[in-house]
Amino acid sequence: MPRDADNGMIRLVVTGKIPQAGLDVLASAGISVEAWNGDKTATRAELLKMVVGADILVTLLTEKVDAELLDASGPQLKAVCNVAVGFNNIDVAACTSRKVRVTNTPGVLTEATADIAMALILMSTRRLAEGERVIRSQTPWQWGMHYMLGAGIQGRQLGIIGMGAIGSATARRARAFGMTIAYSGRSNASEDLEQELSMRRMSQEELLATSDVVSIHCPSNDSTLHLFGAQQFELMKRSAFLINTARGPIVDEAALVAALESRQIAGAGLDVFENEPTVHQGLINRDDVVLIPHLGSATLETRAAMATLAANNAVRLARGDEPLTPVN
Repeated sequence: MPRDADNGMIRLVVTGKIPQAGLDVLASAGISVEAWNGDKTATRAELLKMVVGADILVTLLTEKVDAELLDASGPQLKAVCNVAVGFNNIDVAACTSRKVRVTNTPGVLTEATADIAMALILMSTRRLAEGERVIRSQTPWQWGMHYMLGAGIQGRQLGIIGMGAIGSATARRARAFGMTIAYSGRSNASEDLEQELSMRRMSQEELLATSDVVSIHCPSNDSTLHLFGAQQFELMKRSAFLINTARGPIVDEAALVAALESRQIAGAGLDVFENEPTVHQGLINRDDVVLIPHLGSATLETRAAMATLAANNAVRLARGDEPLTPVN
């Protein structure tokens, strides 16, 4: 295993709290680990101090890995292993220029995130969060034929933006609920998947104009920043719902608020936000929006699997082997 100049051992720093399963993988490989153990997420100043002299970093999506942090780490830094499938918190180009490997954790969170997407579809269309608030606030209510009517999804079209693993898993769930599936994105789904789900590819414009629910599953990068703004909301049906379990910056929240206020769309279900953990104030008190705090991968099993995969990537890189899930 590679050695550093100071103590003869790899210096591996885990910059946030991760499940014990990941730490166990590192310990079993004989790697000495320095892990953040604060009650709150490290501040930027604490993070920059923590990474000094590190050979490998295991990072969380809340931590920005940019040129400043890479410089603070030092020229010996070999790798950044992100405990997330997305890596928009990492300046991959800056890492590549410094010959720093970047890894992520795809695959292991697919089913959990698709579950959340389907849950948001049901919560939004059937007004479930709104109904729960009625009960919890002890607001008087009475069953009636016209009380708190929602929108059925059977026979309705789900439009998926980005038919990757999570998009496909969401489509399977929606198909089981009787929805028809359309998708758009940079690449075609396999012919087998199209046949399995009886779905068809559309331009984004056609998808927005014809879908009853639109669910976002594309990556967050410069090309998808504010992919959903005023122009896109204007194309959608007034009865349509927007679901986002991908990344917050894909949606222009100010434009979303405007679309909801003008009843350009019927509602939204959001697990991610443009400026997490801050949520646009125009969304907070709306009954036509379901808001949950980035719970896409939040199961015990999934988080343990994410930490384990990131740790295995780190171990392989420490040994000079190719990582399991490289980004660059």
